[in-house]
Formats: sequence, C-alpha cells, structure tokens
Amino acid sequence: MAPRDSALRNFVWTWGAPLAVALPLLVAPLVLSDFRLNLLGKFLTYAIVALGLDLIWGYGGMLSLGQGLFFGLGGYAMAMYLKLETSGSRLPDFMSWSGLEALPLFWEPFRSPVVALCAVVLLPMAIASAVGYLVFRSRVQGVYFSLITQALTLIASILFIGQQALTGGTNGITNLKTIFGFARGAAGTQTVLYFVTLFCLGALYLLCRKLTQSRFGRLLVAMRDDENRVRFLGYNPVTLKTLVFALSAGMAGIAGALFVCQVGLISPSSMGVIPSVEMVTWVAVGGRGTLIGAVVGAILVSLGKSALSESYPEVWQLGFGALFAASVMLLPKGVSGFLQRHAAKLSRRDTGSAAGPAGGDEVDPAAGPEAPATTGR
Repeated sequence: MAPRDSALRNFVWTWGAPLAVALPLLVAPLVLSDFRLNLLGKFLTYAIVALGLDLIWGYGGMLSLGQGLFFGLGGYAMAMYLKLETSGSRLPDFMSWSGLEALPLFWEPFRSPVVALCAVVLLPMAIASAVGYLVFRSRVQGVYFSLITQALTLIASILFIGQQALTGGTNGITNLKTIFGFARGAAGTQTVLYFVTLFCLGALYLLCRKLTQSRFGRLLVAMRDDENRVRFLGYNPVTLKTLVFALSAGMAGIAGALFVCQVGLISPSSMGVIPSVEMVTWVAVGGRGTLIGAVVGAILVSLGKSALSESYPEVWQLGFGALFAASVMLLPKGVSGFLQRHAAKLSRRDTGSAAGPAGGDEVDPAAGPEAPATTGR
C-alpha cells in the first residue's frame, strides 16, 4: 500500500494543490467587487514575480534582492507605451512640466505596442544576462550575489528618481487612462485584465514546473547543492546560472507590465530595495522550492498586508513585521512545507494502521514531486 499511497500523494501535490488554488481564482470575478477584483489582479502579478524568484532561489540557490529592478523595467516599458497612447499627439504631461519641447529619441519606438511588449521581456532579460554573466563568471555567489543585486536595484531607483523629465521622477508615469484603445477603468476592461493576468500566471507556472521536472531542473538543484561537482561533471554553471537568472528577470518584467495595466501607474518606489526584499518574504512564507508555495505566499502575504493596512492604518507595518517573523520561526519551510509534512505524517499513520502489528513500509515524509528542492540550504 505504501507505494500506492506515495504515488497518490505525489499526484495530489502535483495537480491537486494547483487546482485548489486555481479554482477560487477562476470564480473570483463572480463574487468580488470591481475594486477587490482589481486588487486581487495586482496580487497575481506579485505571484508571477514570486515564481521567478523561487526558480532561482528555491531551485538554483541564488538569493536575488534585485527582482524589483526587473519588475520596474517591465513596468516602465509598458507604461511608456500607455502614456504615449493616452497623450496622443501631445507631449506627456510630466515632460511638458519639466520644460521639454520634443519627445526624447528613446521614447519614439514605444509608440509601437509590439516594441513595448518585446521590451517588457527582453530588456530585463538582457540586463540580467549581462550582469549575471559578469558576476557568475567571477564565481560570486551567496550573500555577495545578493548584495550586488540589491546595489543595482538601489542605483537604478535613484537614477529613475533623478530623471524627472524622462521618467517622471519620484511620481513616475501616472494617469494612464487607456489600454490598447480601451478605457482602463471600465469594469469590462478590468475583468479582461484579471483573466489575462491569471492566464499568464498559469502558463508561467506550467513552464516553471516543466523546467524543474526536466534535466535542467535537476541540474539546478545539483548546482545549488554542490556547484563544484556539477562543474567537474562537465557542465558550465555560469551558463546555467545566467540562463535561469535571465528567465526569472523576464518573468518579473511580465509581472511589472501587468501591474501597470492593473494599477495605471509605475514609479521608482515599485522597483526599489524595499519591494525587492518584500518579494523574498512572499517566497519564504509560501515555501521555497515548491512553486505553488511561492504563488500562495505572494497572495497570502499581500492579502494580509492589505487587510492590516485597512483595519489598523497606524500600526499595520508592525503587525505585518510580526506576522512575517512568526511565520519564519514557526514555519521554516513555509506554508507548503508545513502542509506537506503533516500530510506525510497522516499518510504514514494511516499506512501503519493498515499494516497492523507486522508493520508496513515506511513512507518518507519528504517524499513528493518537489522534495529534492526543499532539502537544500
């Protein structure tokens, strides 16, 4: 019975947990107001960022504190097109206020939606590839990699703040009224945006699952656990790390573009150090190395933050910090790790009861489709 129970549990964690998350999200437009639906859509964009971060941190062992940079780059690329669409033949308002009389040259290509959509993905990936190759070629890893990505994020946010005439400065790019010709604030547009975001989240989740269950995923885990051994076997960790880092950056860029469509603005505050650190908390609370845990963590933490800020506006930050500290101390492997562990205990207990006095085969509590990824450092 033990092998059958183990296979059943594997099937449940592989498909049951994602379906349990997907079904409420699919029916949400039927029960939520327009405001709440828009808020949930924004949280789904955060889940996309968390997926990419889980891919490089949970499976690759590289803690990036710079995902906010790639999120912001994707958001700005999308916002530039939407701002030009809203402005029409006129110069964007913040440029006029800053004294510009002509559209900057690098803004011109963003009149095309195709260019903007390509830039959403390719711009973050190109920067991540260049930075990643230089860093990984020098065999920088661990906390040093985290500090470098954090420093890049800080530099980029300061740069964007200082360029008032080109990026909108501290306020960023705001007042985006249309999306591909449709009114952004219309209820029908918001519903379509929600389902587009949900579709992108589902597609990227399936892509990440396919990658983690492939040979590439096994190499990521092996590289995380012992990079020198992977190098000795003939693989190039620099290529592997750069590739997965660029992939996670592209996912963050997609999330940033969808965020702009949901919210209608983008500013340097969305691409700074604090948002990047908050992205790490989503994966830590949900459970790194599980993919679905990253999605759940991003949604749960964002919902908790929203609820606390609405109910206790004066002290919500203290409550949010205490909630995060408690979850890390009480659930070191996140919510998904907690559920997996207790499900394994129940399965082992049931197997032992069915086996009787003679006993049965022992079921490994860590068994599951993603168990190798949750046992690393």
